[in-house]
Amino acid sequence: MKKILIPILWSIVIFTIFIPITRTLTTYLHPVVLVVLFFCLLVVNLAIYLFLTKQQVRIRFFFLVGIFILYTLSLLVLLFLRPSEPAYDNSNLTPFKTITLYLSGNADWFVSFYNLAANVGLFVPFGVLLAFCTRRFLIRAFLPFTLISCIEITQLLTNRGSLDIDDLILNVLGFYIGYALVPIVRKIIEIK
Repeated sequence: MKKILIPILWSIVIFTIFIPITRTLTTYLHPVVLVVLFFCLLVVNLAIYLFLTKQQVRIRFFFLVGIFILYTLSLLVLLFLRPSEPAYDNSNLTPFKTITLYLSGNADWFVSFYNLAANVGLFVPFGVLLAFCTRRFLIRAFLPFTLISCIEITQLLTNRGSLDIDDLILNVLGFYIGYALVPIVRKIIEIK
């Protein structure tokens, strides 16, 4: 418990400071976004702390699976249960069109930052998990593409989101970044 007290406190302080900004996300996303943001902040702070102090935590496999199930359910809520119910009758099949818009400065900076960071960052843990589950190149290369394509198509068919090739690109990039982080994760986490 001592190992994680400092990162927990640090995460609470950072999260509290940024509440005025992050609270605006709940206007067009489900309020669970705040829980997801805090969890991600905590995990990042814990990982940095453990890495810098050269410490390692042991996590039971079933506990890890439980965390991933809750995390996945939270992301599904964010992807499909938005309170503002905007009209999603558009699609983007032009690669980098949305990404270019966000990077051009023609969109609100916070919306741009959140969309780019979230579309990449929220899928990094799945890359780490997949890398722990299999070493097979074809599965690692194509499963993220298949899973994210299913999410994008489901959003289009249920009218609970828009089909955007840039979301696919950014989400898959998140998986691949997760793969790259596995050597660091192995240094700070031991799965029992």
